[in-house]
Amino acid sequence: MDPEKIKKLRSIKILVSEVLMVFIVIITVIILALIVSGYWVNSEFEVERQGMLQVSSVPTGANVMIDGETSWLQRTNTSKVLATGEHSVTLTKEGYDSWSKTVNIAEGLLYRLHYPRLFLEDRVIEKSYYLPETTFATISPGSELLLITNNTTNWQLINLTEENLKPRSIDISNIFQSVSLTPGSTIGLFTGSIIDADWDHDETRVLFKVQNDTQIEWVLLDVREPQNSINVTREFGSNFSNIQILDNSANNLLAIQNGNLHKIDVSGKSLSAVIVERIVDYDHYENEIVYVSQQPESELTPMYEVGLTKIGDNNKTTVFHIAQPVKVALLKFYDQKYISVLKDNHLTLHNKDNIEETTEYTISFNPANMKVGHDGEFIILSESNHLATIDMEAAKAIEWQIENVNYDWLDNDMFYDVSEGDLIVYDYDGLNRRNLAKNVSNHFPVTITDNKWLYYFSDDYLVREWLIKR
Repeated sequence: MDPEKIKKLRSIKILVSEVLMVFIVIITVIILALIVSGYWVNSEFEVERQGMLQVSSVPTGANVMIDGETSWLQRTNTSKVLATGEHSVTLTKEGYDSWSKTVNIAEGLLYRLHYPRLFLEDRVIEKSYYLPETTFATISPGSELLLITNNTTNWQLINLTEENLKPRSIDISNIFQSVSLTPGSTIGLFTGSIIDADWDHDETRVLFKVQNDTQIEWVLLDVREPQNSINVTREFGSNFSNIQILDNSANNLLAIQNGNLHKIDVSGKSLSAVIVERIVDYDHYENEIVYVSQQPESELTPMYEVGLTKIGDNNKTTVFHIAQPVKVALLKFYDQKYISVLKDNHLTLHNKDNIEETTEYTISFNPANMKVGHDGEFIILSESNHLATIDMEAAKAIEWQIENVNYDWLDNDMFYDVSEGDLIVYDYDGLNRRNLAKNVSNHFPVTITDNKWLYYFSDDYLVREWLIKR
C-alpha cells in the first residue's frame, strides 16, 4: 500500500479516536453533572430528579439501613442518592444503642445527617474526683474545661481531656467585689450568688454575672491567667443590665448601660459611644448586630424599630417598624444570613440580603426564649418545658416537650435533662430519647468530652463514663 495512504489512514484513525475520546469525556461529564444534580434512571428506565442523603455518626462506621433495608450505603460518613419523599434511616453498631429518623428528600437537594450519636451500652464508670461543697459549675464550649466554684475564694479548674484529672486552683479574692477577707486567713469567703456564666469561644475567659447585697456585678475571669481578669463593674460602672461577649477571645463586649447599647474594649479599657439607643433586644453574628429599639412615642402607640448595624459603622439600616416589642436573632445557614423575628407565637425568617424573602412558622405556645443552634442549623424556641425546633435543613417546625425545666445542651446537637436522678438525652428535635445514667445531680452540668467521656455529678463526685470500647 502507498505509504502516503497509510499515513492518511493512521491520521484519520488518530483523529477519530481523539474525537471519540473527547465525546466520551463530554458525555461522562454531563452524566456525572446530572447525577450530582440529582437526576437518575429509575427501575422503569425513566429519568427523574432525585435528592441525596449524607450520613455521618459518632462513633463512625455505624451500619445504615434505608427504609428497613441495607443497601450499598453500608456505613456512615458517605452519601447516597434517594428518590424524593420520606425515608426511614436507622443506624446500628455492635455494642451500641441504635438511632433512627424519618427524613424528607427533596429534588436536587442534599439532606445532611451529621449529628447522630450512638451510646456504648456497657460503659465503664469512674468516680473521678470528690468535690464537696460545690455551689456552681460551668463547662467551656468545647467541653474541655470545667470551672468549679464554692463559697470560698479558692475555685478550681479541671481539664476534662486529661486521663488523670488534676484540678488547678484559681484565687478570685482580688477579682470579685463579692468577697469577704478575714485578716490573717489564707482563703476568704465568696459572698455573691452566681446568676450566669458565659465562656468565650477560645475557652480562656468566663463572663460572670453575680448578685451581691447591693448590686449586680459583672466580671470577666481569665481562667488561664487570673491576674489578667477584669472586673467590668469596677472598671466601667454598676448600671449594666446586660453584657455579651462579642468576639472569640472576649477582647470586646456588647453591653446595655442605661438602656443604650455600647461596646466595651477590654484590652483598651474603653467604653464606646452609644451604638443603639433605647435598646429592647439584640443579637450579633461576628461584627453585625440586629436590634430592636423603642422609638419616641407617636400620637397613637409606641413604635419599635428592627434594624441592622455593624461594629465601627455609624450607619444603621431599618428593616421594618412594628407596633410591639419582638425578639430577634441573627444567624448564618450555609452561605446565607437570616434575621429571625419572634412575635408572640409567630416566627419569621428574613433573608438578610433581601428582606422581602421570608419563611414563616406558627407554633402553639408563646416562647419566652429563642436560641440559635450550632452552625445555624436550627432555632430553639422554649417556654418552660415546651419546645419548638425550627429545623433549617428540613425547613419545618417540630414541637415537643422535655421531662422538666432543668434542661441544657449536652453537645452542639443534643439536649439533656435530669428527671428524678435519671439523665435523659434528646436530639435537638426531641427524637431519639434515651436514658443514660441514674443518680445524677440536676444542679450541675453534664457534658461529653472528645467523644470519649460522659461527665456528670453524683453524690459530690465528678463521674466519668467511657463512651468508647476500651
